[in-house]
Parts: sequence; C-alpha cells; structure tokens
Amino acid sequence: MRTTLTLDDDVAVLLRCVQERRRAGLKAVVNDALRLGLQQLEASPRAEQSLYRTRVAEAGRRRLPSLDNVTEVLVWAESEDFR
Repeated sequence: MRTTLTLDDDVAVLLRCVQERRRAGLKAVVNDALRLGLQQLEASPRAEQSLYRTRVAEAGRRRLPSLDNVTEVLVWAESEDFR
C-alpha cells in the first residue's frame, strides 16, 4: 500500500535516529514502529494497567490539631506552648 504521511518534527527525528542506528531503510523502520505500536494499542487495557496500592505508614500521634480549621492551627502554632 502506498500512502503519504505528514510526520511531526519530533517523530521524524526519532525515525531518522532509529534508521541510522539500525542501518535500515525508512520503509522498514516505519513498518516496524507501526507494527509494534498497533500491537500495543490492540492489547487489552487490563494488561497495561496494574493496580497500584500505597502501603499505609503509621506516623505516630499527631502533634497538630485538626488541619481542617486553619485558624485553630495558627493559634496553636503561635502560642507560647508551641516552643
């Protein structure tokens, strides 16, 4: 199949770099890149997305009052008992 593509500048630079590194023609590099990219696009989304869970870390007793009330925190921080 013959077609005309308009490539973004960054993509053209990457293609040239791969072409030079592999010492391959533009047609071969573009076909390989498209083949790999299309396979990844067709892969199931579950394979791409793995669940990430953050472990809970116990920080100990908090020293500040509730941070929901900014005024209360400022009064606490500026009091003489703070130091």
